[in-house]
Amino acid sequence: MEQFSQDYIKEFRTIIDNKDKERALELLNELHPADIAALYQELDLDEAEFVYLLLDADKAADVLLELDEDDRRKMLKHLPVDVIAKQFIDHMDSDDAVDVIRDLDEDAQEEILSHIDDVEQAGDIVDLLKYDEDTAGGIMGTEMVIVNENWSMPECLNEMRRQAETMDEIYYVYVVDDDERLRGIFPLKKMITNPNASKIKHVMEKDPISVKTDTSIEEVAQIIEKYDIVAVPVVDSIGRLVGRITVDDVMDEVREQSERDYQLASGISQDVESADNVFTQTSARLPWLLIGICGGIASAAILGGFKSNFAANPALALFIPLIGGTGGNVGIQSSAIVVQGLANGTLDIKHAGQQLVKESGVALINAAIISLLVFLYNWFFMGNNLITAVVSLSLLAVVLFASIFGTIVPLTLERLKIDPALATGPFITITNDIIGVLIYMGMCKLLL
Repeated sequence: MEQFSQDYIKEFRTIIDNKDKERALELLNELHPADIAALYQELDLDEAEFVYLLLDADKAADVLLELDEDDRRKMLKHLPVDVIAKQFIDHMDSDDAVDVIRDLDEDAQEEILSHIDDVEQAGDIVDLLKYDEDTAGGIMGTEMVIVNENWSMPECLNEMRRQAETMDEIYYVYVVDDDERLRGIFPLKKMITNPNASKIKHVMEKDPISVKTDTSIEEVAQIIEKYDIVAVPVVDSIGRLVGRITVDDVMDEVREQSERDYQLASGISQDVESADNVFTQTSARLPWLLIGICGGIASAAILGGFKSNFAANPALALFIPLIGGTGGNVGIQSSAIVVQGLANGTLDIKHAGQQLVKESGVALINAAIISLLVFLYNWFFMGNNLITAVVSLSLLAVVLFASIFGTIVPLTLERLKIDPALATGPFITITNDIIGVLIYMGMCKLLL
């Protein structure tokens, strides 16, 4: 992506201020849509609107798609509805148009749809808006080359030419029966090697890989990755072909999901960008910070109940950060492995018991090694056998608990249809801190 210097941006702004459309268009024609979207970051809304109105419809639509969601939403609110419909939506594939329209409220959506000249395209968009945006139906497009299995090769070629005229990219040719049910894929190689085939169904590849409209985006991504395909057909509950999903659509969604999961794991409760204002970022970060404070107060209250132990053995206080930090780290490690396995499909919720047994074994080995190292350190440098035993046994118990807890929580969240990425963030850390302190103080009470 182009990196713009401050001199370039200053020059471009001067051109806009002077309303020099010819020079501005000359510079814009040299840029890729993604670079124009990057340039938008340096402009205010009025300047960006001036730029957009200079672009031809196809390029303007591409630029809009390259913008991040927040910038796109601001631009759409700033432009007239008829401009959005005719300048952008009319020149987009159905799946891209749906992505744009979803950013608007229902009144704006209806008004834009009423301004779309192509009634068929408007109908496709309305149908796609009915699907959940996190499913195959929500990200699929309806632009496909479709042929009937009973057509001859000449009929097939003529129909393919007609359909291809309105499409930018053709990935596969899909074969359906008289009831519009998906029957196969017609590879381009077959056209060359079988030019005289009496019917397409004799040369098509049968039983193609497909997904249903309610298939999750994560599962679609796994299928595309597993079978190394660039597009996958989408069928309804009775097998009728209703759309197709391309690899770029899936990757965009997976990237957005990864960003949401990363923020959730970092204790950020909503989607924010570095460019968002102070109040937006504060409202996103503050909830988990407040929960963390509550967890800290709970830990302090627990420790306050064991003042006599600290008075008799002040050295016990030295190991509180070690107990809490180790438990938190172990819990996050365990939960991260489970969340990753659930995300990439290598871990099935049905095999939760096996994963728990495996994690328990790993935890036992890690706990034994960590406890032994701390035991040796305390033995040689502390000189207090009881404290040595308390700290080592506490670490053993904390590591075992944190590993098992870090495994169970994301599996439970997955079963409850809650994003398991929540288990890799502050929730695990806070809980392990509290439980770790309870275990440590319990050992102190028991042995000292």
